Amino acid sequence: MTSTTEAATSEPASPLAQSLRGRLALALNQRFFYGWAMLGVGALALFGSGVGQSHIFSVFISPISEDLGISRTSVSTAYAAATLVAAFGLPYTGRLVDRFGVRAVLVGIAVLLGFAAIGFANVGGMLALGLGFAALRFLGQGSLMLCCNNLVSQWFSRKRGFALSLMALGFALSMALHPPFAQWLNASFGWRGAWMWLAVITWLLLLPPVLLLVIHKPEEIGLEPDGKAAEESGDAEERARHSARAGLTLAQALRTSAFWVIAFGLSTLSMLVTALFFHQVSIFETQGISREIAARIFPISAVTMVAVMPLFGRALDRFRPRWVFAVALLTMTLSLVMVTFVRDLTTAVVYAIVFGVNNAAIHTHFTFMWPRFFGRRHLGSIQGAGQTIAVVGASLGPLPFGIAFDLYGSFEGALLLFALQPLVAAVLVVFLRPPRLADYAEQ
Repeated sequence: MTSTTEAATSEPASPLAQSLRGRLALALNQRFFYGWAMLGVGALALFGSGVGQSHIFSVFISPISEDLGISRTSVSTAYAAATLVAAFGLPYTGRLVDRFGVRAVLVGIAVLLGFAAIGFANVGGMLALGLGFAALRFLGQGSLMLCCNNLVSQWFSRKRGFALSLMALGFALSMALHPPFAQWLNASFGWRGAWMWLAVITWLLLLPPVLLLVIHKPEEIGLEPDGKAAEESGDAEERARHSARAGLTLAQALRTSAFWVIAFGLSTLSMLVTALFFHQVSIFETQGISREIAARIFPISAVTMVAVMPLFGRALDRFRPRWVFAVALLTMTLSLVMVTFVRDLTTAVVYAIVFGVNNAAIHTHFTFMWPRFFGRRHLGSIQGAGQTIAVVGASLGPLPFGIAFDLYGSFEGALLLFALQPLVAAVLVVFLRPPRLADYAEQ
């Protein structure tokens, strides 16, 4: 069998392979599979998405509230509403990726994200604050993550689970570094100056590697996913799963039960993890744990997530995805139940480890399930629709738990009740059957 690298260098597949970017990619591919470079860009971009993520906004809630003269409740309401509104733009981002390729869309998002940060630095009231939150959430937390997931999913097939889990480490690094860095910027330049610097840093971090390195699909320069030539022997369905020419359209995917089962499972995870993040300190306080200990639990979950994510990625590559997905949902149930037993430092640490495993499972499944079940051909549109449903779940997640506390003075009943939701999703997931992608291959 002729190697992919030899085929690509002796017989370029397209004009892109003749361009400076294509020649650079093929030269690097002589030393290592170029998909690893795309994974690196994806991880870097996920790190850069931190300017639109919840963990960085937590640093600025108090200074924004004091500067604008509005309550923290009003700031939180604007944030939640903006997150919900921003979610509905993601299907449009997905269609743009399918039409123009991930590189062009990433460049546009990076440029606009910097301008959104500058605009956020100049907000003067509730309306402007809500629009600023919406722009940052749509571009950073939504569109940038969608593009990263799409890029790595196009370059890896048999190793997709492991590759996506490695890419997600960029998000974990953002969780670790962005809050203290943002706090330093805030202390040094004020919250408005901090966002001006974050805009400049975003451009410097994202634009050079995206412009110089990103290629949407390996086939554009004569390569194949995972760095191997396409297998001509074997089952047609297996070949279709690795091909860029097979896959359902969004309309076709929406007519399958698999789409809605996956969407229900992922939105369940998104909803309940967001609720636990949002209320964790309050839950611990009602159970006799100090705020200081509650805050120190977050790094334990983050370290656990980093350690476990590659294991989930490997499991998705080696075993049937529906069984691994069911296990992920069961860890969500376990997290919700275990947090009700936290009474001291020991039980808090045990919960933090379980919750870290839970977060690792979520990040790998969010990126893996759509290409695995619906193919690569129209992946952007399908990911956009699926991510919209998940973000809607995340925006609504904290609400029922807050209502429960206001009515009953405790979170325990709501936690145990909602622990049933991922159990139901796990049962549905066990019966998942992927559509036959070979039936949707381009002729």
